[in-house]
Amino acid sequence: MGNAPDTIKHCLSSEQLVQDYPWLRRWLLEEKTLSGHEYPKFVKVVEVGPRDGLQNEKEILPTGVKIQLIDMLSGSGLPVIEATSFVSSKWVPQMADHTDVLRGIQRAPHVQYPVLTPNIQGFQDAVAAGASEVAVFGSVSETFSKKNINCTIDESMLRFQDVINAAKEQKIPVRGYISCALGCPYEGHMEPSKVAEVAKRLYGMGCYEISLGDTIGVGTPGSMLKMLQSVMKEVPANALAVHCHDTYGQALPNILTALQMGICVVDSAVAGLGGCPYAQGSSGNVATEDVLYMLNGMGIETGVNLAKVIEAGDFICCALQRKTNSKVAQARGDGL
Repeated sequence: MGNAPDTIKHCLSSEQLVQDYPWLRRWLLEEKTLSGHEYPKFVKVVEVGPRDGLQNEKEILPTGVKIQLIDMLSGSGLPVIEATSFVSSKWVPQMADHTDVLRGIQRAPHVQYPVLTPNIQGFQDAVAAGASEVAVFGSVSETFSKKNINCTIDESMLRFQDVINAAKEQKIPVRGYISCALGCPYEGHMEPSKVAEVAKRLYGMGCYEISLGDTIGVGTPGSMLKMLQSVMKEVPANALAVHCHDTYGQALPNILTALQMGICVVDSAVAGLGGCPYAQGSSGNVATEDVLYMLNGMGIETGVNLAKVIEAGDFICCALQRKTNSKVAQARGDGL
C-alpha cells in the first residue's frame, strides 16, 4: 500500500535501467536485428481490470472501491480504462452498479472509459449514464457464444449491428471483442480462418478496433502467429489488439509475438485480475504491471507510470484480501 519506495521507482525506469546497465541498449538493438522484427515504438495499454477483472469475483465489491480503483488507474497515465459492463444484473451481479460507477468516477481528460454493451438496451442505458465509448463482445465458438451471451454467433452479429448503428448516429466509437480466438473450453482448437471471419464481420460493421481474446489462456507463440497471420489478411494490424490470459504462463510470450507482427494495442488487468465466468479453470488476465515492465525493458513507450499501477494493484488486492498475480509486484520486495 502507499507510494512505491524510491528504489522501486529507480529500478522500474527504463531510462535508468539503460544508465545502470550500458550493455542493455546494445543488447536490445541486437535482439531486434537477430529477430528480424521491428517492435512498435509506442504501445497502447488497455486496462480491463475494473470490468473484466472484477466481473468474475464471487463477492461483490462496494461501488466506492471500484470508483477509487478506476480513479487511481486514471492517475497512472493509462489511456484506456474499461470501466464497467451494462449487462443484466441477473447474469453478472458484480456489474449491477454500472450506472453509479460510470457516474461516480473522476474522468481524466486523457483517458477513454469504454463500457461493454451486449445489446441495444445495454447501449441505451450506457449512453444515459454518460458513456462516450462502448464495446460489443462476440465469440469464435458457437457453444461459448450460447453460454456467454445466450445466442448464436449470427444472432449476436444482429444485436451488435443494432448497437453499432445507434452508436454511429451519436458518434460514439465501438470496440469489438472476440472470445476464444486461440481455443474454447467446450470446442477446443479454433481455426484461424474462423477467427478471421468473425473479425472481418465486426470490422466491416464499424468496430474501430478488434480485440482478439485468448479467453482460456491456451495459446502459444506458434498459435498466436498463425491466428494473427490469418486475421491480418482481413483486418489491418492498426485495428487489432490482443487480450491474453495467463493460464499456462504464455501471455507475455504471446504478446511479444503480437508486437513482432505489428500489433500496437495490448489489453491487460491490474494485478492480473480476472478469469471468465463461462470458462472454468481460466486464470486471470495478464497483469498490467508485468506487461509494462516488459515494454519498459524493451524501450517501448506507453506513457504509463508503472509505480502508480502497482499502487492501484496493492489497493484492489487489499480490498479483495488476496495476493497479487503480478510477478513484478510480487518481486518488488526483493529489490527489483
